[in-house]
Amino acid sequence: MKKTAIIITQGYLSEPRAKTAHGLIRDTLKYKVLAVVDHMHAGKDAGEVVDGQHRSIPIYSSVAEFLSNTREQAEVCLVGVAGKGGLIPEGMVNTVKEAMQAGMSVVSGLHEFLSDLPELMALAKEQDVSITDIRKPKPRQELSFWTGRVRQVKCPKIAILGTDCNLGKRTTTRLLMHSLHSAGVKAEMIYTGQTGWMQGSGYGFIFDSTLNDFISGEIEDAVVRCYEAVKPEVILLEGQSSLRNPSGPGGSEFLMSGDAKHVILQHAPARKYFHHFEEEGLEIPSLESEIKLIELYGARVVGITLNGQGASRLELEQYQKEYEEKFNLPVLLPLQEGTDQLVPVIQKTITEYEN
Repeated sequence: MKKTAIIITQGYLSEPRAKTAHGLIRDTLKYKVLAVVDHMHAGKDAGEVVDGQHRSIPIYSSVAEFLSNTREQAEVCLVGVAGKGGLIPEGMVNTVKEAMQAGMSVVSGLHEFLSDLPELMALAKEQDVSITDIRKPKPRQELSFWTGRVRQVKCPKIAILGTDCNLGKRTTTRLLMHSLHSAGVKAEMIYTGQTGWMQGSGYGFIFDSTLNDFISGEIEDAVVRCYEAVKPEVILLEGQSSLRNPSGPGGSEFLMSGDAKHVILQHAPARKYFHHFEEEGLEIPSLESEIKLIELYGARVVGITLNGQGASRLELEQYQKEYEEKFNLPVLLPLQEGTDQLVPVIQKTITEYEN
């Protein structure tokens, strides 16, 4: 049974820092989302704010307003923001207190842990509720070193990588997984962030709360556990950041430690600079050079997906046509068109692997 939940976003619902909320509003197997609490967007439907699709998830200005407008008890309060540094947004502690006083446990994916605040821990004890900080590092004895077992996994591993962070790699990964399921392909996703955990993915770990020595081993362990338990036809790896983002390079681990030989590459054609480094002028390398770099790692880009930030639909379609002609690859707009067109590409990798 899904637990009933509200999501709190502290006025940031329409911004990229609320990407955790965006993912949960679109898709979660773990929770039944009753409402979003966000004073800047109260009175609207959460789906319409996120991507224009009505999802019957109302937005309230406060926890109190939610409580006065619903008959269904929320069991959990989900922190729906994950900004730079993972700090607790101003005013959010008070919102968390209101939820706890209403009998809700709290789940947070922030780097700044709610359970480190004595006032919240005292309130949790008083109300007999829990605080779960999912970005707390796992105990050393639960972590794994890389062993090479991943090479015994007898199905293709496909990494969904990006040319920058905050591009929607997880969203594309989940959309692609659902497309494959609809086509009768047994696909599983390895989550690598807090939102994937909240969405109920069965296998994975939280990349940026894992000690560096163990990231390779945790990727391998998640892939191996998934394969041994489910025997999928294909495993999708949710990427993190990008190969060349200087503030958080990621991607090589999935190619080397995760043994991914195929890549779906996500790109925002209208984004010129790395996220958060616009003023410094740190330019995102060209899509062409990123594809070549991935090839140097021994993997192959089999599809390109586009994030439409800063571009009109017409401009996106122009980029789409340009890239299809330039790279001779399928180029998709996941949020606008879905990911069904990538299914034959994935099926081909499965056939190649079997042969």
